[in-house]
Amino acid sequence: MEIAKPKGFEYAVVKAGIKYPLRYDMALIYSKKPAHAAGVFTTNRIKAAPVKLCMKRIKTGIAQAIIANSGNANACTGKKGFQDALEITNKVGELLGINKELVLPLSTGVIGMPMPMEKILPAINELVKNLGKTEPIQVAEAIMTTDTFPKIVAKQIEAENTVITMLGLCKGAGMICPNMATMLAVLLTDAWIDTTLLQEALRLAVSESFNSITVDGDMSTNDTVLIFANGASGAPKIDRKSKLWKSFRNLLNEICLELAQMIVKDGEGATKFITINVEGAKNSSDAKRVAKTVANSSLVKTAFYGEDPNWGRIIAAVGYSGVPLQEEKIDIYINGICLFEKGLPTMKEDELKDSLKQKEIDVLINLNLGKSRARVYTSDLTEEYVKINSAYRT
Repeated sequence: MEIAKPKGFEYAVVKAGIKYPLRYDMALIYSKKPAHAAGVFTTNRIKAAPVKLCMKRIKTGIAQAIIANSGNANACTGKKGFQDALEITNKVGELLGINKELVLPLSTGVIGMPMPMEKILPAINELVKNLGKTEPIQVAEAIMTTDTFPKIVAKQIEAENTVITMLGLCKGAGMICPNMATMLAVLLTDAWIDTTLLQEALRLAVSESFNSITVDGDMSTNDTVLIFANGASGAPKIDRKSKLWKSFRNLLNEICLELAQMIVKDGEGATKFITINVEGAKNSSDAKRVAKTVANSSLVKTAFYGEDPNWGRIIAAVGYSGVPLQEEKIDIYINGICLFEKGLPTMKEDELKDSLKQKEIDVLINLNLGKSRARVYTSDLTEEYVKINSAYRT
């Protein structure tokens, strides 16, 4: 798969056999020079050891390498788990000849299992040895768990006789809930931008992408989004007054949204990609709350799986969202067909049945109370989801 790559980064993957013997399960990303870095992390109060270490080190705003593994989350592993994360990053730093504080760890997989250090530490030697021999898509493959395909996007923008490239890759298919998901995402760019602006742009992008998706309403202990900007493109520095600032934010927003939508489309056992639009809310927080509540409803999700035009489940979820409402003002549309208007059913369910066979479903809820809106992406809920998650550890 040909994909544009930002300048100044190298990649490596290895089959360490952490959970499965014959698949890539460790990856190394290396910036040839220290990069400005920013991150956003899980809001779960229980955080995995690599998340704790990342959150500590990202405060400097500078990083140079990412060491990632799948198959083991290194979560709820106590002091030993944190020491393992330190040992892993220390070894990466030593072999790369860089400050160990510039190495950030990412882990995903089973919670509560000790890290198999006897497999991981030797694999780090191979990773460093193989740097530069790997394509980014292989990194995306190495961090997969129950994902069915690697998720990767790259885009470019023009910048005064040169080009800025941004590459994004992520993993995620289950334990996906707004306010981060069981996902890891890495964004790499050769743009020159300082950490403060980078963090601002990342938070805004995440709000409308990774924080606007849900598959099952479960929130993970390991969710992390990291962005590195190493300036290797030679493009002018991006500051708040430059024309590039808006272009850069749009670039980041587009990549994050595409990756987030890939996660939903790859939702464990999912057969439908569902967009929940809420309009006419008094404020943006009310709009987002209603959208999230509907998107997380198991009854709504199973109705769409069964291709059942059951708008009653939608209005029920709107009602228990906790947002002040006026029932007689609410309209509900599914795939452009109005099923509930000004608090009353329109009796148009039969018109909707055929369109529910589509892979993509669009829901519009108009509260008719204001001008604020929100959008959340979700999937349906199927028997396959139960099968996948009933045997995840085994």
